[in-house]
Amino acid sequence: MTDDQSIASAARTITDRYGRLDILVNNAGIFDFADAPPSRASVAAVRRVMDVNFLGALAITQAVLPLLRNAPAGRIVNVSSSLGSLALNGDPKSTYYSQQFIGYNTSKAALNMLTIQLHEELKDIGITVNSVSPGFVKTDLTGYGNMTPEEGARLLVEYALSATTSGTFVEPGGTTPW
Repeated sequence: MTDDQSIASAARTITDRYGRLDILVNNAGIFDFADAPPSRASVAAVRRVMDVNFLGALAITQAVLPLLRNAPAGRIVNVSSSLGSLALNGDPKSTYYSQQFIGYNTSKAALNMLTIQLHEELKDIGITVNSVSPGFVKTDLTGYGNMTPEEGARLLVEYALSATTSGTFVEPGGTTPW
């Protein structure tokens, strides 16, 4: 995610083997336990999280965009989190309000902005772009959650294979506010 040569090599491999890319799922994500509220977060931790969760997704998207343009109906699914919702982060009644991790939350908000801007840029050429928050999935990242990875993958697969909308932010319960 953070190695430009590796990203370029992957794009070349896809080009050589297939000549196009139908679906891009930006699913890499890290959390750093030195991340915290803004007054206490390690700047180095925030930088690592931003490098992977946002800048890595941007770099990979840019590298494979020519391949997505070759697909009959390209799709980009950015795996986000409700922690990336400015509306939920700013609502004292939201369960996300107290989850103050400046690096992780900002990285997912930035990923959502990437979704919005890519949607606007690509809508006329038939590439759909959506942010999907799968819900609280038990993964190596969290160590716990109320969904299995298979359950968490359902919405991602749905949007990767058959999204009828573009430029949205969704989670299992419906649309998530930006």
